[in-house]
Amino acid sequence: MDPVSQAPVILITGGSRGVGAATARLAAAQGYDVAISFVSNDAAALAVAADVEAAGRRALPVRADSADPAQVSQLFAAIDREFGRIDVLVNNAAVIAQQSRMEDLTFERMQRMFAINAIGPILCAQQAVKRMSHRHNGRGGVVINISSASARLGSPNEYVDYASSKGALETFTIGLAKEVAREGIRVCCVRPGHIYTEMHASGGEPGRVDRVKDSIPMARGGQPEEVARAILWLASADASFITGTFLDVTGGK
Repeated sequence: MDPVSQAPVILITGGSRGVGAATARLAAAQGYDVAISFVSNDAAALAVAADVEAAGRRALPVRADSADPAQVSQLFAAIDREFGRIDVLVNNAAVIAQQSRMEDLTFERMQRMFAINAIGPILCAQQAVKRMSHRHNGRGGVVINISSASARLGSPNEYVDYASSKGALETFTIGLAKEVAREGIRVCCVRPGHIYTEMHASGGEPGRVDRVKDSIPMARGGQPEEVARAILWLASADASFITGTFLDVTGGK
């Protein structure tokens, strides 16, 4: 293996399914070497890695919980060993839970939601900035945080804790973008809307997108690949004067 990858390197947390997997595959097609983190689904992670390699790029699947500081450190150490660089971090890992009214939420559920959806991205960004920042002799880079339209809409009667955790991620995006703007790092946020992914099953309603699609101005749900294209555009040189920006991929909702 090369001590330093000659291709740009992207890390996608939660990269074994849904938007993360679509982003990994598209990134490989665009010339990135790809690292993905995942928590439990080895088969899905290996399938994504195989697709990356089939596109002629190097792949590194790493089992890591992004809400665990020790595992995050180990994840970035693995990237250092395999690639010797990181150019783009996509903070995509997230969890949702069963639809519920606010007064029925348990403390344990809220704690887990914020640990993974808000604190996890901060932990990953800390590690990325230490490697990207000009202050640390880095070459610069891009951090893309994956939020949700729910941060704007609130998700009443369904997932107010999820929406709140994504709102926290958006505030972090604004602050970090300003903090590292003169260190060669851009920080942006993508807000997916109703996208056909497995996440809705985790919320107890696999067919949720079809139920709500009439409320979307474009009258359809989105595909993971449509979100992936937005992510990789923001990560590209075409977006070189864009930071602290939010890009909705919501069909107009």
